[in-house]
Amino acid sequence: MPSIKDIMQTMDYGPAPESNSEVKAWLQARSAGFGHYINGKFTAAEGTLIDVINPATEEVIGRIAKGTTDDVSAAIKAARAAFPKWSALPSHERAKYLYAIARHIQKRERFFSVLETMDNGKTIRETRDIDIPLVARHFYHHAGWAELLSDEFPNHVAIGVCGQIIPWNFPLLMLAWKIAPALAAGNTVVLKPADLTPLTAFAFAEVLDEIGLPAGVVNIVNGDGETGAAIAGHSDVDKVAFTGSTDVGRIIRRQIAGSGKKLSLELGGKSPFIVLEDADLDAAVEGVVDAIWFNQGEVCCAGSRILVQEGISRKFFDKLKNRMASLRVGDPLDKTMDIGAVVSAKQLARIKALLAKGEEEGATLNLAPIDLPKKGSFCAPGFFTGTAPAHLVSQIEIFGPVATSGTFRTLDEAVTLANDTRYGLAASVWSENINRAIEVAAKVKAGVVWINATNMFDAAAPFGGYRESGFGREGGRSGLGEYLTLPADKQAKLRPEPALKPVVTPFASKVAGDIDVTSKLYIGGKQVRADGGQSYTVTGKGGQVLGQAALANRKDIRNAVEAANKATSWSGVTAHNRAQVLYFLAENLNQRRGEFVAALAGTGASPKPEEEVETTIRRAFWYAAQADKFDGSVTATKSRHVTMTVNEPFGTVGIVAPDEAPLLSLISLILPAIALGNRVVAIASQSYPLIATRLYQVIETSDVPDGVINLLTGERDVLAKTLAEHDDVSAVWYCGSAEGSAMIEAASVGNLKVTWVDNGKLRDWRQAQGSEFLHRASQVKTIWLPYGE
Repeated sequence: MPSIKDIMQTMDYGPAPESNSEVKAWLQARSAGFGHYINGKFTAAEGTLIDVINPATEEVIGRIAKGTTDDVSAAIKAARAAFPKWSALPSHERAKYLYAIARHIQKRERFFSVLETMDNGKTIRETRDIDIPLVARHFYHHAGWAELLSDEFPNHVAIGVCGQIIPWNFPLLMLAWKIAPALAAGNTVVLKPADLTPLTAFAFAEVLDEIGLPAGVVNIVNGDGETGAAIAGHSDVDKVAFTGSTDVGRIIRRQIAGSGKKLSLELGGKSPFIVLEDADLDAAVEGVVDAIWFNQGEVCCAGSRILVQEGISRKFFDKLKNRMASLRVGDPLDKTMDIGAVVSAKQLARIKALLAKGEEEGATLNLAPIDLPKKGSFCAPGFFTGTAPAHLVSQIEIFGPVATSGTFRTLDEAVTLANDTRYGLAASVWSENINRAIEVAAKVKAGVVWINATNMFDAAAPFGGYRESGFGREGGRSGLGEYLTLPADKQAKLRPEPALKPVVTPFASKVAGDIDVTSKLYIGGKQVRADGGQSYTVTGKGGQVLGQAALANRKDIRNAVEAANKATSWSGVTAHNRAQVLYFLAENLNQRRGEFVAALAGTGASPKPEEEVETTIRRAFWYAAQADKFDGSVTATKSRHVTMTVNEPFGTVGIVAPDEAPLLSLISLILPAIALGNRVVAIASQSYPLIATRLYQVIETSDVPDGVINLLTGERDVLAKTLAEHDDVSAVWYCGSAEGSAMIEAASVGNLKVTWVDNGKLRDWRQAQGSEFLHRASQVKTIWLPYGE
C-alpha cells in the first residue's frame, strides 16, 4: 500500500465511484420501455422501439417508443387545448409552477446527475456540478420572469404552441433552456428529446406530474429525426426552437418557410480560443481543458480552434501537452475522471474518421498518452498542430475532445483567423491586458465572447450565434423575447399585387414635365445606370406617365452589396454621430417637403400626402433620438464577472419595401437599420419607384457616407430573391406577398441569414415604429469580463 508521501508525489487517485443503484432500480421498474408524456399522461411504449445505450458500458439501459405522426398530433392537440387557460393564468400562478419545478429538480439533483451520466456518458463531476444546478437555475430565473412579465414586456403576448427539438450533448440542460422561457411567457410546449439521450426528459415529465402542472402544458414525444420533422412541420405549431447541427437547421428553415412560424436556431460552431502573448499561460492551459475537453468536446461552443501568438506558441503547446498527459479518461461515474465517453459508437467512429482526415491533410495529431478503457465509446483527448485554415478539421466541427491549432503574429491577424469560419457562436480571448482583450472581443464575429474564461453559462446571460451558428437567443431578456410577440392585427388585409408591372418598351403616352428626367439607381453614393441598360415606365393617378425608372438586375444587387460591405466604418462611428446624420436627413426632407407632397399626390398611392411626408420627417427624428439610446445592459450572472450584452449591427441588411405609403414605408424600414450601424440595400416600391429616386439628393446632402444606403428600383420579387440568396447579406426584411415571404425564407438558407417577413399582410405604416424595429436591426453579443476578486 503506498504511503501518504508517495501519493503526494504521484498524485494518483483511487477509484471514487458514484452509486447508481437508485437509477438502476428506476430503470428496471420501466424495463418495458418509455412511451410519451401527452396531455398529462404517460403512454405505453408501443410500436417501433429504439434502444437507449449507456456509451460507457455499451449496455442497453432502456427502450423508447418512436413517436408517430399520430403521437405528434395528439401532443400538439393537447398543447393547443391547454394554451388558452395557461396563457390567461395570472403571472404569479405560472411563476409558482416554475418555482416548484426548480425546487423539485434540486431535491433530486443526485438522481438526475447519475441518470444523465449513464444516458450521455459525460462525467458525474460535470452533471453534478454544472448541468443539473444550471437546470434548476433556469427554472428559478424564469419563475422571476413569469412574475414580472407584464411590467417588463408590456403589450406582449405568448406566441402559442411551441415545438422544441433538443440535442444529445446537454439533454436536461437544453430542455430547461427551451421549456423554462416558453412556460414563463405563457406558451405551451411539445418537446422532442434526442433519441440517444431521452431518459432525463422522461424523469422530468415525472416531476411535472408530481407538481401538478396542468395537463397539456408540456408534452414530451420521443423519437428520431422523423418525429422532430413532424413537430416542426405541423400546421398547428406557432414557434419552432431547434438546437442541433447547421445542416438540420437549414432543413427546418426550408421546411417551415412561409408558414408564419417564429423560428430560433442554435446551431454548430467552430469557436476560436485566442491566446495573446501577455496571457497567463497556466490559466490559459486550464482554459483549454474547459474549452475542448469539457463534456468530451461535445459542445457546440467548444474552443476547438486554438490560436496562439507566435512568440509564446512553443512554450504554450509544451505546457498543454504536459497538462493533457495528466487527464484521466474512464468510467464517467467515477468522480476522479476528467473525461467520460462520447455519446455513441457512431459518434466515436465519426471523430476517428475526422482525425484520420486531419493527419492525411498533413497536420500532426497530439493525443494524450493514456490507456483507454477496453469497453465503451472512449476517445483520448488531444489537439492538432500544423493545421491550415483550409483543412477540413479546421472548418467543420469534430465534436470530440480534439482541437486544431495555429499561430498568429498581430492582433489583426488573430481576428482574421478567428473570423475565418462560416460559424459565429462563441470565442475565448486570453490576455492580461484588458484593453487588448476587449479590442479582440469587439472584432470577433461571435454571439458570446469570454475573456480569460470559457464555457461559462448562466440563465441571465443570452446565448446564441451569428452567421451559420443560427439566430435567436436563449437565456435572459433576449431569450424570453423569443417566446413573446406583439398582438397580431386580425383585421389586416392581404397586400395586393403591385399595381405596376415593369414594361420596358416605349409607352404610347406623353411623359409629364418639360425636361426629361433619367432616374437611375443609387449605389455606393452615386447615381448609376442599371447594368442591363433598361428602364420601365411609371404611371400615376389616372394612368398618367410620370417617367421611367431604372430596371435593376442581379449584377446591380451584387454591386450594391459590395458597396454596402465597403462602408464598414459606419458601424464603427459613435451612436451620437449616426444620430446627427439622421437629424440632418430629417432637416433636408423638411426643406423639400412640398416636392415630396406633390410627388406623392401625383402617384395616387397616398390618400393624405401631407400627412405621409410629415410622419416620415417625424420618424427620422424618432430614430435619430433612438440611435444613442438603444442600449445593451450589464447582467447579474456569476460572481467575479461582469456580463455585458451589447446590441451589434448585422452588417448589410436587404430591405424590400411595399407599394403602400411608398415614402413612409421605405423610410420606416431604412432608418432603424442604419440608426444601429447597419448598411442597407433597399428595393423601392415597384409601382411608385420615383418617390425613392427623389431621395438620392436628400441622402447625398445629409452626410450619409457612401454605401450606407443603396437604393434600387425594379421588379420586387426578382430582386428580393437575389438579396435573400446573397451570402454577403446578413439579414433581409421583406414586405410583399405571402408567396414572396415563403420564397425569401427558403432562399435564405445558404448562409442562414435572419429574415423578417410580413406574409403578405398590409401594415399601418403610420404606427410602424418602435422597439421591435430596433431589436430586428441588431443582434446581441454577450461578453463575459473578469471583475473583482
